[in-house]
Amino acid sequence: MKLFIGNKAYSSWSLRGWLAAKHSGLPFEEITVPLYDEDWSKRREGDEFAPSGGKVPILWDGEDIVVWDSLAIIDYLNEKTEGERGYWPADPAARAMARSMAAEMHSSFAALRREHSMNIRRIFPAGSLTPEVQADVVRIMQIWAEARARFGGAGDYLFGDWSAADMMFAPVVTRFITYSIPMPRFALPYCQAVVAHPYMQEWIGGAQAEDWVIEKFEGATEG
Repeated sequence: MKLFIGNKAYSSWSLRGWLAAKHSGLPFEEITVPLYDEDWSKRREGDEFAPSGGKVPILWDGEDIVVWDSLAIIDYLNEKTEGERGYWPADPAARAMARSMAAEMHSSFAALRREHSMNIRRIFPAGSLTPEVQADVVRIMQIWAEARARFGGAGDYLFGDWSAADMMFAPVVTRFITYSIPMPRFALPYCQAVVAHPYMQEWIGGAQAEDWVIEKFEGATEG
């Protein structure tokens, strides 16, 4: 398998797809494509990116199977590993909630994503939040709290064990840390657990080692 991703410091969707690939336990070649550099427009027109419309991440499994979009990559790898890697909780009620939360993350929280882009290498002082971002934060805290209360048990993650739901929300965790966004007390241990996960530590180390700087992602957003 080959997984094409963007800059580790900035590419939130790449992080989700990469976490899914790491979780599979299957060997894959990681190919980092610098975003928005002078060759980006030409590069994204290549055959490797044609199926995704020039977006990352994109997973090639051999020459005939191609999967783009992070949530699709999660589902593909879950099927490829025959569900044995625990992408989704085993309990039906927990699994239903985890899938719903992942889908909501996939389609929602546009204000948070737009106004507070991912930048793993930076931490900014807390600033004011727009009402739209604040509403996104409140909703995320609501569903995190429900998942932890109902299904977290003694585990560190939303549904106890590490799952696809945590992979989908991992870039949100990094945003909360980068922009020093206030969180209720219950959320802090969860965020710490996500950042401490071995896969996340590997990704963060890769981000720190990158030479690329994208200026439009390097400033704190004022609410």
